[in-house]
Amino acid sequence: MSAVLESVPEHLSLLNDEQRAAAAYGHAGAEGGFDSGPLLVIAGAGTGKTMTLAHRVAHLVISGVAPERILLLTFSRRAAAEMMRRAERIVRAALGDAARAQDVRFPWSGTFHAIANRLLREFAANAGLDPSFTVLDRSDAADLMDLVRHEQGLAALDRRFPRKDTCLALYSRCVNATESLAECIDAHYPWCSDWRDELRELFRGYVAQKQSSSVLDYDDLLLYWHHLAAVPEIAAAMGARFSHILVDEYQDTNKLQAGILSALRPDGSGLTVVGDDAQSIYAFRAAEVDNILEFPDRFVPAAQVVTLTRSYRSVQPILDTANRLIAESERQYRKDLYSERPSAQQPRYVTVEDPDAEVDYVVESVLAAREAGTPLREQAVLFRTAHHSDRLELELTRRNIPYVKYGGLKFLEAAHVKDLLSVLKWADNPKNRVAAFRVLQLLPGVGPAHAGRCYEFVAANDYMLSALKDFAPPAAASEHWSGLCAAMDSLDHAMRSNEDGAGWQRDVAIARRWYQPHCKARYDGAEQRLADIEQLEQVSGRYPTRERFLTELTLDPPRATGDLAGPPLVDEDYLILSTVHSAKGQEWDDVYVLNVTDGNFPNEFAAGDDRAIDEERRLLYVAMTRAKNNLHLMAPLKFFVTQQRRHGDRHVYGARSRFMTDAVMTTLTSTRHGRPEAVGDRGARPAATVDVAAQLRDMW
Repeated sequence: MSAVLESVPEHLSLLNDEQRAAAAYGHAGAEGGFDSGPLLVIAGAGTGKTMTLAHRVAHLVISGVAPERILLLTFSRRAAAEMMRRAERIVRAALGDAARAQDVRFPWSGTFHAIANRLLREFAANAGLDPSFTVLDRSDAADLMDLVRHEQGLAALDRRFPRKDTCLALYSRCVNATESLAECIDAHYPWCSDWRDELRELFRGYVAQKQSSSVLDYDDLLLYWHHLAAVPEIAAAMGARFSHILVDEYQDTNKLQAGILSALRPDGSGLTVVGDDAQSIYAFRAAEVDNILEFPDRFVPAAQVVTLTRSYRSVQPILDTANRLIAESERQYRKDLYSERPSAQQPRYVTVEDPDAEVDYVVESVLAAREAGTPLREQAVLFRTAHHSDRLELELTRRNIPYVKYGGLKFLEAAHVKDLLSVLKWADNPKNRVAAFRVLQLLPGVGPAHAGRCYEFVAANDYMLSALKDFAPPAAASEHWSGLCAAMDSLDHAMRSNEDGAGWQRDVAIARRWYQPHCKARYDGAEQRLADIEQLEQVSGRYPTRERFLTELTLDPPRATGDLAGPPLVDEDYLILSTVHSAKGQEWDDVYVLNVTDGNFPNEFAAGDDRAIDEERRLLYVAMTRAKNNLHLMAPLKFFVTQQRRHGDRHVYGARSRFMTDAVMTTLTSTRHGRPEAVGDRGARPAATVDVAAQLRDMW
């Protein structure tokens, strides 16, 4: 392998041999810089993936690659920022020349969607796009889908038609999985099969509405990028600006994303992808595990594969169980994770009678671990589906044990934040119908009908927002109308007079001042909501243009503080509750996995589908490998069934998970938790006997 070095450079000295082979793979270029063929890094759970990728980025720069010619693609802006911070520190330490080191910045790092947004604005003319297009978040996209759904009369049918969120999910699945509507319905939405023609017409109208309004949804960002990259001339122009392309979490990419990368790097030169096929658990979002499984064979010669197997997270007994579990998957990169952290304690397979006993075990164990020195926040309870923690949450509340459950509201899902951003979005793109409707309906007396008439009036006036002053609003809104007209006119004027983006942050102040009284009139807890708005105004100072601010917040929003979030948690410590999907990338000292039975792991809906069963196995693998020191797998014997017919069974029995094979069970310590029933004093047994069998025979 060309990554083997005669002597280890100082900046790679902290890495182990496997990590160093991945970070340094390649060779000095003939004309300077650094060249390499395609590289796949299989990074097992806890093996230092982020450190390895950051060191590879730094090694490229130290070897002469200009930072602005490195493209790093991740699945969250925070992941990209953390990786770049680490890479910058490594480069500064290695270069020593402070003046040169201070210039190290990585302008092309971010999520697939954020990078797509930037490239599409540069290549807008090639795609027939207005470069000032607006990006819709998921909620706004669903609202636009619903608007078209109503216009086409699909909401007033005498039979149930799919709701807006289902329609958007179906549309998104077709786009990201590159499946036809018929294929997607048959495989994932069979109950929608009676509506194929109507759904096709709905999606056609949805696309037409987006195009007429100069808006793109999340899926469009990838779709437009994919179509542009399908033209060799355009793909070559895009790819030529980057010497190296690095992709994190490659196992989570969909077919569109993999197609884009193949178009930018048809020969694989300078392409590095990092991931773990054993942690591919997002098929429901159209992630395609074949992307990583088939990556090496897409190139001639085949891509180099480096596997990281030393885990810095879990003790060896936990890895033994995880290794044995994943070894039973047929399609995978074979690897055995190992740890230099020994332990005499095997993971526990705990059989309990029912969910109440399961809760009892978890609470008792959590408290015992806390008394033994493990803080609550270093313990996590993981589950397949969010409602599986319902009983546990009630018991935690009863026993006054604080907890945090992951999966709350996003900042942009807060109504007041969406209101304010809609004001800016409408000013930024007057054709944005969704934003216009939201802003107009903030005024008293303005409903969908009046909002529609006003939008059409502006459209008839060449989308000039100054035309608002000539529209006749309903009487209830008349006293507020001049304020709206003045605010929108100011924002429109500010945008036209500051085309370079300088000083645009005052636009947020204009929008906030207009919105303030409407927020107070519309919502309870206005003080907290307005504090969110002020925080948003302060955050805006970090962005060079209004477009960049609106787009990046839409693509990667922060968390909410106000809207329906409830009182904040204030305590010395708190237990973590999380779905397995939300726990990916996290780690805790002690982990409890609920309901490890057939029907949950694997989920009953995966039965009969080998690919789905494999993904369910990977999901349990991810749950196991979150644990550093102690792992508890909970297996209830029976589950209570609610909302059944009056005389139906009160419970069903849970079968042992098919993943808990004899081979896996040898790595576990099996225990049973429960209290024996109180028998009481039986007293003496009388001597009299009854021939019950004879009496039963005599009955017939």
